[in-house]
Amino acid sequence: MSDTDAVVLHHKRGHAFWITINRPDKRNALNAEVLAGIRAGYAAAQADADVRVIVLTGAGDKAFCAGADLQPGKAFAFDFARPTTDYADLLRTAHAANLPCIARVNGACLAGGMGLLCMADMAVAADHAMFGLPEVKVGVFPMQVMSLLQHTAPRRLVREWALSGEPFDAAAALRAGLLNHVVPAAELDAKIDWLVQRIVDKSPTAIRRGKVALRAIEAMSFEQAIAYTESQIALLAMTEDAKEGLASFNEKRKPDWTGR
Repeated sequence: MSDTDAVVLHHKRGHAFWITINRPDKRNALNAEVLAGIRAGYAAAQADADVRVIVLTGAGDKAFCAGADLQPGKAFAFDFARPTTDYADLLRTAHAANLPCIARVNGACLAGGMGLLCMADMAVAADHAMFGLPEVKVGVFPMQVMSLLQHTAPRRLVREWALSGEPFDAAAALRAGLLNHVVPAAELDAKIDWLVQRIVDKSPTAIRRGKVALRAIEAMSFEQAIAYTESQIALLAMTEDAKEGLASFNEKRKPDWTGR
């Protein structure tokens, strides 16, 4: 199998590491191979010190990810001896990542695809993209997706989407907070490049430690969170990037980040 035949493609564009689900004929549906390919992409990106941001997308212009591949005999085929599932393990991997991730939503984003959307830190969608949690239409429920979605969108909307299974458009997704930006399809890549550039010229140390802090305070009370974060700002101030940032500000020059 050539690289272009792989079900998940990995390639670098400058400081961005692109992970592309490459099953456009299947609406970029998820199977075990796709899940493994996305996880491998995260691992490769994290291992490359030159990478500052991950971009997650789907091939073609019809679908970002339409959810699980519902092939007879393969859909919902679980190994009950395993304490975890491949999909949940992918969400764990993404949640633990210290690199920011942008979802490039190029088309339909449904079911498990909504989990991929929510595991990203930011999302930009083409204006023709449709969204939804149609699991109830085939007798199941978006169980694992809810772990992330409940922190991303308003509770009333999440319940309507999950209980009705009805789709909604990009404008509604933007209003609900699932997306940062919605643009015409012809402008999608330009908007992604714009957002990538706004990240890669910033301190990688600050972003990396910031992601750890954001993850840590999610389940904390205010008193716990403020105590944790006041200790973290003191530690961050000791890094090379923090010292370089202050020096470059005072010297009115562009900072030279070392990532340390």
